[in-house]
Amino acid sequence: MIVLGLGGAVGHDPAAALVIDGKAIAAADEERFNRDKHAKGLQAELATKFCLKHAGLKPSDIQVVAYPFAPISLFSPARWHYAARHWYAPDRALVALLNGNRRYRRNVSQVFAMLERVGIDPRKIKFVPVEHHLAHASSAYHLSGYKDAAIMSIDGVGEYCTTWFGHGIGGDIQPIKEFYAPDSLGGFYGAVTEFLGFEMLDGEFKVMGMAPYGDATKFDLRDLVLWDKTGFTINTQLVNCIGTRRYKRDGKGTYFSKKLIDKWGPPRAGDEIDEPYVHIAAAVQKLLEEIVLELTKFYLGDHIAKTKRLCYAGGVALNVKCNQRIIQTLGPGHELFVQPAAGDSGTALGAATYAAHELGDTIQPMNDAYLGPEYTADEIEAVLKKRGVQYEKCANITDVAAELLAKGEVISWFQGRMEFGPRSLGNRSIIGNPASRGVADLINAQIKYRERWRPFCPSMLDSIAPDILQTDHPSPYMTFTFDVAEHWKKRIPEVVHEDGTARPQIVTAKSNPRYYELLRKFEAKTGVGVLLNTSLNRRGEPMVCSPDDALNMFYGSDLQILAMGDYLVRKKT
Repeated sequence: MIVLGLGGAVGHDPAAALVIDGKAIAAADEERFNRDKHAKGLQAELATKFCLKHAGLKPSDIQVVAYPFAPISLFSPARWHYAARHWYAPDRALVALLNGNRRYRRNVSQVFAMLERVGIDPRKIKFVPVEHHLAHASSAYHLSGYKDAAIMSIDGVGEYCTTWFGHGIGGDIQPIKEFYAPDSLGGFYGAVTEFLGFEMLDGEFKVMGMAPYGDATKFDLRDLVLWDKTGFTINTQLVNCIGTRRYKRDGKGTYFSKKLIDKWGPPRAGDEIDEPYVHIAAAVQKLLEEIVLELTKFYLGDHIAKTKRLCYAGGVALNVKCNQRIIQTLGPGHELFVQPAAGDSGTALGAATYAAHELGDTIQPMNDAYLGPEYTADEIEAVLKKRGVQYEKCANITDVAAELLAKGEVISWFQGRMEFGPRSLGNRSIIGNPASRGVADLINAQIKYRERWRPFCPSMLDSIAPDILQTDHPSPYMTFTFDVAEHWKKRIPEVVHEDGTARPQIVTAKSNPRYYELLRKFEAKTGVGVLLNTSLNRRGEPMVCSPDDALNMFYGSDLQILAMGDYLVRKKT
């Protein structure tokens, strides 16, 4: 079965994924091709074309198109809950009751128009709508390789559902409990993200990065969320509000109210992390962790105890600090799998795998996240020549790069297939020596142009990861943080965060041979098999995709060295 999955059905992060006979062949975010971060309001047209080209398929070869957004019946409690809780905004409430999730019909018409533009006839394919959180759940469970596992999905909102608990048995997914908008943990965290001066759906990880600098006890958030182990209700007088309750800033409505400003003071502006905002960040992070842990225990505790496995997706699953707390709570012998593209782009894989399973295919586990485009040596050299760039072809690029890194140089590292999801995993990366004091500040200030307090992550050899992290838990995708062992903190200071943790990528010879080779050679020169790794992009831009993108990034920043395939480019001094 040839299944095309389309992600980003709720208006942001469109993506396409191709699953053939149960195996994920290709997947990519639309933003990587059109260079518009999050590609809001767009369809995954360029990403679909990439998937077809990569697999050598004609548009007519597609048999199934799976879409992570489905119509919700009037008899579902979701529509009634939404209408009752939004009665202060009667336009929203009445639409929910009388017209359902109207975006479904609008979105499907836009999808069909996009399919026609790329040559896929909507009349000749089987179109499978998949409920949004089922797509998230499938993206985690079916690709984890686990036969039996507990599953959860938490994000802002899908059709109406915001938080979903279930379990997988023999490939089948069975729901247990759902919570509906406006009661949303992702929405609550996102509204506070806006108050802290960041963009919702983009800045939540910045709030997570701020949190260790604050004191959570200095802010009481009990007015924002009423909760216990069985559930939660968001106070829409303060956060996750719509209509007239929204506070307007720069002409745009936010998801927090004027009442929140009366309670906390003016919203944050600028890049500094001064008081009281660091304490708000600490408090919202702490509360999120507490609620997620209690709900997980209540609804999934028995299934976790039985299977020792938990699969997790949705935008909130990218909160790596919360994920660390989950792992600690699960205890030894248990595993947490977070799908690397856990946000809405990942629903492309989720919808495709769910539909493929329902149609009889056996889904194969995800071995790595390198599902995007790759460029041959000839293609890279052609771009270099076309742009008149001086370069040298290296007999062994990892030898040259290891030597430069050992001397403290920072390198833009462009290799192999592009990563799917928000994390750079050694193919579209900026890399540096984690023992070289000041390299993180240098990258923040002169290359990434981002807030000075933002942390960086380590890529590390699998041979030393258990000693650094004091755990054998898998971490191939930078989806968890772990406490760094004391005897390593001074050895790799540039990748240890304020709270003594790191968000690692554990690299194996199988997962990424060239990157693994570089790490081994760097270890031979320095005694440290760890590299600082951050995504190859500037602030506000998507991660680079093509050789042209890499050169634009290179010449638009203070980067001095670009290793692209076997080619090395240096700026003239």
